[in-house]
Amino acid sequence: MTDAMTPADSLPEPTRTLYLSGESSDEKRQQLLNYFNQTWALYESLFSCLSDPQAWYTKAIPLRHPLIFYYGHTATFYINKLIAGQLIDKRLDAHIEAMMAIGVDEMSWDDLDDTHYAWPDIAQLRDYRAQVKGVITEVIRTMPLELPIGWNSPAWVILMGIEHERIHLETSSVLIRQLPVEWVQPQPHWPVCPRARHRYQDVPKNQLLPVTGGRVTLGKTDDTYGWDNEYGRQVHDVSEFQASEMLVSNAEFLHFVQDNGYQNACWWDDEGQGWLAFSQAIMPTFWVGQPEQPDTLKLRLMAEEVVMAWDWPVEVNQLEAAAFCRWKSAQIGQSVQLPGEAEWYRLREAVPGDQPEWQRPPGNINLSWWASPCPVDTFRQDKFYDLVGNVWQWTTTPINGFEGFNVHPLYDDFSTPTFDGKHALIKGGSWISTGNEALKSARYAFRRHFFQHAGFRYVVSKHKESMTLNPYETDAMVSQYLEFQYGPEYFSIANYARQLVEIALPHVKQRGHALDIGCATGRASFELARYFEQVTGMDYSARFIDVALQLVSGDDFRYVIPTEGELVEYRQLRLKEVGIDRITAGKVQFVQGDACNLKPQPKRYDFVLAANLLDRLRQPLRFLHDITPMIQSGGILLISSPWTWLEEYTERNQWLGGVRENGEALSSYQALQRFMAAEFEEIAPAQDVPFVIRETARKYQHTLAQASLWRKR
Repeated sequence: MTDAMTPADSLPEPTRTLYLSGESSDEKRQQLLNYFNQTWALYESLFSCLSDPQAWYTKAIPLRHPLIFYYGHTATFYINKLIAGQLIDKRLDAHIEAMMAIGVDEMSWDDLDDTHYAWPDIAQLRDYRAQVKGVITEVIRTMPLELPIGWNSPAWVILMGIEHERIHLETSSVLIRQLPVEWVQPQPHWPVCPRARHRYQDVPKNQLLPVTGGRVTLGKTDDTYGWDNEYGRQVHDVSEFQASEMLVSNAEFLHFVQDNGYQNACWWDDEGQGWLAFSQAIMPTFWVGQPEQPDTLKLRLMAEEVVMAWDWPVEVNQLEAAAFCRWKSAQIGQSVQLPGEAEWYRLREAVPGDQPEWQRPPGNINLSWWASPCPVDTFRQDKFYDLVGNVWQWTTTPINGFEGFNVHPLYDDFSTPTFDGKHALIKGGSWISTGNEALKSARYAFRRHFFQHAGFRYVVSKHKESMTLNPYETDAMVSQYLEFQYGPEYFSIANYARQLVEIALPHVKQRGHALDIGCATGRASFELARYFEQVTGMDYSARFIDVALQLVSGDDFRYVIPTEGELVEYRQLRLKEVGIDRITAGKVQFVQGDACNLKPQPKRYDFVLAANLLDRLRQPLRFLHDITPMIQSGGILLISSPWTWLEEYTERNQWLGGVRENGEALSSYQALQRFMAAEFEEIAPAQDVPFVIRETARKYQHTLAQASLWRKR
């Protein structure tokens, strides 16, 4: 390497990510203490770049808090998590720990927070941070420590705090970069790369190179700390594609700018056009000057402006990167787009090893080279450049959990709020990505209009990413039914839908077409599809049917359930997790329908399931009358109900039973027997079937339904 490639001695030395296992608990404890101290010092040193008090207290962008918040936030995070984990029992400053607990990091431009806070002064926060450091040091020295470190270990909470601060090391450096340049100052311990081409005509041309297809398996398997969204497993068969040899440079992006790329709406999707209208952008946000005079443009770095480095990677948000790709596609007549996560991973396989093993990283990452990007043709990795490092790389992939995803109970909102289809994954890390961020398995995502130290490479690919918005279902009834039908078993009571199907199966000889009427979100329909050639799931609620159809499509479904007060738990549902594959699910047709206004379909069904339906109908006898001719001779009708008649659903004069007739008590079951006798024979004694519906973490409905089986004559 040339002298210009030699990293500055003054750059802080970032400790490599710790392994969770080891030979000695004492040695691991010392490693953990060193990792904590080094992270703490690195974070403190970042704020030495602030030279004006306004830099601490003024929002760099309206979508986030000022830097004074983030300076305190990483310290309060330790205390709040240690208290939540019952590892300490005393707060240091309840006011600071409440004010600085939650950041404004996931906002859209039309969702601004104009709240004014009485922030603490800098000296007060420095004193608070010093106290926190003492507490954490003592916890590390005295906590029980068994190897390997697992999710439930006190050491996991410490690692969570360390890696959280390393995330904010990077995000805070972006905010510093967005402050007025006169409020910040360069520091020798944050050195800028000395190499740059200042004439855009001198920048080497990018080119597309072939990438062979193959199977990739996503999901963290290494022996290091990981965030919840990294765990689980997802397999992709990646088709062959082409990828740009280098990241897109400032010079390459200039062609898009000069071709009126920011003014031509055809290159921008609806979200991109909305952001353009809000931002009034005419060029990348870190370019300074007028795009009509490219020779005079400057580049804003973290703490200074420099003559434009045309061969450094352009840094843009995902909306800008995607617009460039659409423009590029029109230029070359091929399907140019951002890579998907699996395609990036396929590229990443060409880079040997991972951050814990690297004595010197093979790219501009882990703060091992400079405190800035560098030329895009500096670090060759296999036949490409910068597969890892320099700047993050935007993908088309909305972040989601893998199969087997579980939320860590001490940080239940780290990933789940981003599983909404609005947050795109960034991969590969940047020059300031350290710790977990620098790992192959790292998965971070931001709203597409946000800025990080992020650029992109483009691919020519046939892959089409699903971009559907997928917010969490918050409708209380839908969420409760999803939990009831697909959630865990409570108090050792088996799934209700599965119980009913198992009761019916020994009596059903013909297994052609089944009807699950009042199917709600469809669990019994899917269970029936294991055994029947065709299943129709019908419900009056269009919302329930929409959910069931989404499950059939193979999409994840996310919902929230209350725990207590305003607290909720996040759930993510996949049919595969309850043993329903695509072939089985494909046998179910879901339709909206009214059980009291059925379209006549004579002798259509071999089996009909009416679970928890009759006592919620306005005319239960009309339903029984209408469904009878639709059942084949010899077909089976299973009726299950807890007989909880309510006038808000069924007028009293329509109740099947639960009333006095001629002064004598008439149960619903007795009335059902009387009505069914004309067309059906009862083929088994009625039996009680228990089920549990969760309302909150500590309140459950425990109900006994009565199930009866009837064979059509």
